Amino acid sequence: MIDKKVYIETYGCQMNVADSEVVVSILKDHGYKHTGNIGEAELILINTCSIRDNAEQRIWGRLKAISHLKKKKPGIIIGLIGCM
Repeated sequence: MIDKKVYIETYGCQMNVADSEVVVSILKDHGYKHTGNIGEAELILINTCSIRDNAEQRIWGRLKAISHLKKKKPGIIIGLIGCM
């Protein structure tokens, strides 16, 4: 059985850092392993907060930048979590 891997990027406040840790912990309970390499992941999560700086614009740019991964791995899931 191949391990499923999750990659998560966190933007914004310290609460988002804690929330990302909780999400990774829950996903580990469901068979995922955390990876620091976005190219290895079957699940990519972007955890964001639109309150700080121009986070919303940065996130849309980041999503566009990683969208090419869907062409390489059509089954990959890219998710946006947090307050946007």
